[in-house]
Amino acid sequence: MYRGKRVSVVIPCHNEEDGIAEVIDQMPDCIDEVVCVDNCSTDNTAQAATERGARVVPESRKGYGYAHKAGYAAAKGDIIVTMDGDGTYPPDSLPLLLYVMFEENVDFITARRWYSKNGDTKNPIRLLGNAVLSGTMMLLYFKFIVDSQSGMWMFKKEILADLDLTSDSMALSEEIKIEAFTHPGIRSFEMPIYYGERIGVSKLNVWRDGLYNLFFLFKKRFMLRKKHARRPAVAATPTPAPAPEAEVSEHRAGGVG
Repeated sequence: MYRGKRVSVVIPCHNEEDGIAEVIDQMPDCIDEVVCVDNCSTDNTAQAATERGARVVPESRKGYGYAHKAGYAAAKGDIIVTMDGDGTYPPDSLPLLLYVMFEENVDFITARRWYSKNGDTKNPIRLLGNAVLSGTMMLLYFKFIVDSQSGMWMFKKEILADLDLTSDSMALSEEIKIEAFTHPGIRSFEMPIYYGERIGVSKLNVWRDGLYNLFFLFKKRFMLRKKHARRPAVAATPTPAPAPEAEVSEHRAGGVG
């Protein structure tokens, strides 16, 4: 609980038995529940999460987007936080993110991976890919988001109905940011965090997922344009004409003059 609001952490997992236990163990006291979405795992991910007190939600349709949306539907909190189950996103950053959300009255915060506490450097190909995707997003949507592919974000559950999430794959990461940052009624913010060392093997296919995410940015731009074009114009309400004044006959004494 944070300032009277329940906080749920949604973690999509596919074969994360090596990392999920450590991630859950690091959750701060302000977190009310951890929802682990078991997305077609073939290892003991579900068992490891259950043993640490998480609620496991199975999702039989394999896909990052499917797992996220299943987790959002199952989460009971007023605030939903997402992160991966491999230890790359530090749970100890959550109190600060929550503080900023409430102090600044923000509806959506995405975490920008800024620096590794261990001094590790990211894979150059991934750095280049993230730069290309984030730069393309800036050009297409005119929103300055440095880390468009971050897997950690936080939002008030009440805004979920305003987000048109169509992707069932890795592209959901960029899509939810596009929806939040371009919506006129949602206050969004990007905040830097430290990132941790990965536990286990990465599930990301750099070239396949990267190229598809690039394609999706253009597809989403076209979808938004069509959606805006379909919005009916608000017809102006005509102002009623004033009623004609009744003709007044002037009668003079002694007849009509």
